[in-house]
Amino acid sequence: MPIKKFKRFLGTEAASGILLFIAAMLAIGLVNSPLSHYYTEFLEYAFVVQVGELELNKPLLLWINDGLMAIFFFLVGLEIKREFVAGELSDPSRIVLPVIAAFGGMSVPAVIYASLNWGDPIAMRGWAVPTATDIAFALGVLALLGNRIPLALKLYLMTLAIIDDLGAIIIIALFYTENPSVDSLIIASITLGGLFLLNRFKVISIAPYLLLSVVLWAAVLKSGVHATLAGVLAAFFIPYRKAAGERLTQLQKLEVDLHSSVSFAILPIFAFANAGLSFSGMKVINVFDPVPLGIALSLFFGNQIGVFGFSWLVIKCKFAELPQHTSWLQLYGVACLCGIGFTMSLFVGTLAFHQNGLDIANDKLGIFLGSLASGLLGYFILRYASDNGPEKPDKTGINFASMPRN
Repeated sequence: MPIKKFKRFLGTEAASGILLFIAAMLAIGLVNSPLSHYYTEFLEYAFVVQVGELELNKPLLLWINDGLMAIFFFLVGLEIKREFVAGELSDPSRIVLPVIAAFGGMSVPAVIYASLNWGDPIAMRGWAVPTATDIAFALGVLALLGNRIPLALKLYLMTLAIIDDLGAIIIIALFYTENPSVDSLIIASITLGGLFLLNRFKVISIAPYLLLSVVLWAAVLKSGVHATLAGVLAAFFIPYRKAAGERLTQLQKLEVDLHSSVSFAILPIFAFANAGLSFSGMKVINVFDPVPLGIALSLFFGNQIGVFGFSWLVIKCKFAELPQHTSWLQLYGVACLCGIGFTMSLFVGTLAFHQNGLDIANDKLGIFLGSLASGLLGYFILRYASDNGPEKPDKTGINFASMPRN
């Protein structure tokens, strides 16, 4: 009986968000316990992989951030391609609202953060930290409200999140890449050419794509460009075609195969490795330091203003319509949920500060406070709006937990 209940739990939309929360709390507990040095030593333990003259010598933390997260971004790339080929993003009339909302959700938080940290070149490296939304947590909150949330509103949030992911990928490529190695980039370009030829000649077997993807990842890693971008680029070449006798395309099969591993293993491992916030020597006044305050306010207010404000503007200008069966208050509640940064914010924070040797641990404090406040406000607003408005139950039978989301 407990096994059946556990399987049922893993099948819910809230499961991945709950596991992320548990992993983060475990990391914080260890960092602030007598076992903290074991936690640190574990993450700093060096692993070496060598093939011929190619040697990769990195601590475990970077294997997680550069390696496991490349698989996460590979899944994101698969999802983006699927949506553009045959999903919500394939219909221009459906993407106007979430595209504009996503732009608002990235630009307004960046402006708020920059206004509070202008003039400090180190702090300004974190301007992109509050621009990312953690869709696992956001969808998890929606799942807690069950069928009271209209299907169209869920699709709006998911489409917005896909565009937000694409924006985060572009930001990482443009602003967090330094001194690239030309030789490694040439190897990466040749590998991309190989992936293109496989797709051009309609090769169905996934094995050669995955082999070249690993080569691409190693080349990008050695180039100085962040290795997670290799995952996205490789995903774009996976064929959206069915093998003989198959029900799903090769791309869709990979999505299904990777979804559980990413949601229930890779992301919780990443959270455990990066969420450790030490309270040693921390005072209440630290909350008001420019970096944590900027991140917290940008996540909390920036997404409300950006996502809801830009959505309101585009709807009032008749360029888009309010999602079906959705009230303005429900749309505002979802805008609040977009302020849950967590996983993606932590990831961008490691690129902005920690992987550059900058000691600004308080960025995690800002991420936690802003994400927590956004999640709680979004939940209670959606709960109130659903309880006091016409109930539009989701009778479509669609299982959102089975859809490949980060």
